Amino acid sequence: MVTAATTSGGNGTGGAGRGGNGSAPGVSARILTKDGWAVQHAVLTVTDAAGAQVSRTPADPDGTVRTAPLPPGAYTVIVTAVGYAPAAATAVVPASGTARVGTVVLSRLGGTQLPPPGTWTIDPAHSSVGAVAQHLGISSVHGRFPRFAGRIEIGGTPEESSVSAAVEAASIDTGNAVRDAHLRSADFLDVERNPQILYRSSSVTPAGPDRWTVHGELTLNGVVRPVALDLAYLGTGPDPWGGVRAAFRATTELHRSDFAMNFNQVVQAGIAAIGTTVKVELDVQAVQGDALPQ
Repeated sequence: MVTAATTSGGNGTGGAGRGGNGSAPGVSARILTKDGWAVQHAVLTVTDAAGAQVSRTPADPDGTVRTAPLPPGAYTVIVTAVGYAPAAATAVVPASGTARVGTVVLSRLGGTQLPPPGTWTIDPAHSSVGAVAQHLGISSVHGRFPRFAGRIEIGGTPEESSVSAAVEAASIDTGNAVRDAHLRSADFLDVERNPQILYRSSSVTPAGPDRWTVHGELTLNGVVRPVALDLAYLGTGPDPWGGVRAAFRATTELHRSDFAMNFNQVVQAGIAAIGTTVKVELDVQAVQGDALPQ
């Protein structure tokens, strides 16, 4: 328990609901996530020493809660919000009838954090879609797809969140024009018939603190297969253009044969020139809202 600091204010009697008509609040608090975002759907419940509920007040849009003035005494303050573990504190209300709990930080159930709910648009200029394949069994070739777009919908819980993305297959770039032309051919991506690589999530499950498993379907080379992404949430913060950004990193491993890309060459000692698996590496910045800044 945390004992609340008291503040000065006018006298008043107890009661449920917000303080109004300029009266000083009884118990006030600010409800935030660990990243400093307001928990707008939080509710603050106050009980007296006998355990009776004396106030139940929802938070304002900025996460602030203010009850009506309360009689002097010790109270238990409980903060709840869907998708978060509850938090409790002790508030000692003096003769003025007001007390300030301060900032209450709520943690996601299971330890998993999220950006604020709503639509987030992936920013290709500050994100990357990469692929790594083994070459000759001893080294790796790195490629990237610079042209893509996507959207993330953050729900109130991880399970309510989703992501969709489209990648231009012809934008593949491994730093070698001859190799890139071959990758665009029917031996691999077959970009003439399948110009886009598509991903759409079907469910999201927590996998640890700040980590999710995103389950979905990948359409690649005209083949649709279930693919799970190991996703890490890296944090949220303001950008220089007046927006808010969230960062993620995701990886998965694909078997080329699952997507009808079976081309290979066998060099000396029976070693395949190209590995049978491809590691996908995604570094994503997403801007809050349904459009990118101009």
